[in-house]
Amino acid sequence: MTQPIWGPVQRQMSTILQEHPDDVPAVVTQLQALQDVLCQVPPLLNSNPLADFNKLYLAITENVLDRLYAGKFKDPAFLSRLDVEFAGRYFDALRYWTEGSPACPGVWAGLFTRIPGPDARPLPSAVAGVNAHINFDLPFALVTTFDHLGTDPIDGSDQHHDYLQVNDIFAEEIPGLRRGYLDRWQLLIDTMNGDLDDWWQGEMVEYTRNVAWRNAQKLWAIRHDLAQLDHERRRLDRTATGLGKLLLSPFADFLQ
Repeated sequence: MTQPIWGPVQRQMSTILQEHPDDVPAVVTQLQALQDVLCQVPPLLNSNPLADFNKLYLAITENVLDRLYAGKFKDPAFLSRLDVEFAGRYFDALRYWTEGSPACPGVWAGLFTRIPGPDARPLPSAVAGVNAHINFDLPFALVTTFDHLGTDPIDGSDQHHDYLQVNDIFAEEIPGLRRGYLDRWQLLIDTMNGDLDDWWQGEMVEYTRNVAWRNAQKLWAIRHDLAQLDHERRRLDRTATGLGKLLLSPFADFLQ
């Protein structure tokens, strides 16, 4: 009999992934439930590389929810729908992996295979998850969001303004989250570097999310051409998968 992918928490994981959240509070709830279960997956438990990403994703999403409650977005319907569509692609990838489905994107599979360890490191693992979610998932989430709302991805629009505001959320959250992944000696080096590490990682997130917006505009233009759309999906997956391998390689230890 094949060993369950999630070991002793296979049933809990399957139950969580049966849910399909339809608003941002439900996304937060599902991410919280995932975090609890991921930290119980043997053999790494709390050092599970996917838990490292999920923790970061949860913090960002909670900040988005706080801003929604505070009325900080110009088009809250857009931001809410994008958050749901975005999270759904992550949950779908997990569902496919749990079911052993070939539909699981290659970029996510590259991170999921690291779950048993032993060479997973916290910060590169979290960044590899961000790579999968932004470079691959985000353009498609934007397309389905605009399609649902009946609007176009236009530069300078209220939707684009709100999209860029999420960069500010990353800038707020990155310093504390990044230091949470570091060992004591790494924290000493980080202190010596001042704000440099926080700055360049914030710049990388902003650049990557800008590329995702441009890719979404390209996908939007071909959304009715299924063959071309599938070609672009495979291309983006290959590109993100290659970057993910680099991020999870010994070369990426500089991140840590």
